[in-house]
Amino acid sequence: MSTPLLQGELVRLVVDTPEILAESHARWALDSEYWRLMDWSRAYTFSKRMMQTWFETVNEKNTGFFFSIYTLAENRLIGDIGLDGVNWSCGDSYVGIAIGERDLWGKGYGTDAMRVLLRFAFQELNLRRVTLNVFGYNPRAIQSYLKVGFQPEGCQRQFLLRDGQRYDVFYMGILRSEWAERYLNNTD
Repeated sequence: MSTPLLQGELVRLVVDTPEILAESHARWALDSEYWRLMDWSRAYTFSKRMMQTWFETVNEKNTGFFFSIYTLAENRLIGDIGLDGVNWSCGDSYVGIAIGERDLWGKGYGTDAMRVLLRFAFQELNLRRVTLNVFGYNPRAIQSYLKVGFQPEGCQRQFLLRDGQRYDVFYMGILRSEWAERYLNNTD
């Protein structure tokens, strides 16, 4: 238990205030590629106030565990990650992650943040599985999820329309037993 619960090799996860979250998310939402990687709804921008209201509403519902991702080296807010829709009776939750700072895409921060969140999900919350979906046009994310141990579980073919082209949405999951074998036995 020498490793801080919400810290990895590159990042730490922090619960931020709606004001801090609104500032960064309003800026990140101006990047349509960021938005298209994060959500299957149409790309659009939000004002800082709209984002703050949304985060305040999410906090009131208390349906999940949401964290900001900060770099360890510079204490820089770079994205967010969270568990949502936790089903306690089944021990299952969905995970979502987004790195908003484009200059840090593909540098391992998202992979490290996912490892930290999975440790939290399986060791602290005692979940049995974590599930996600990822768009077929995001091979960098697919590779990251495979790297931390997620397994492909299904596909909705041609589900998403982007720029006149149809893309698949893939579903992936990881079980606590798979995670434990990989990380508690130090095989990764």
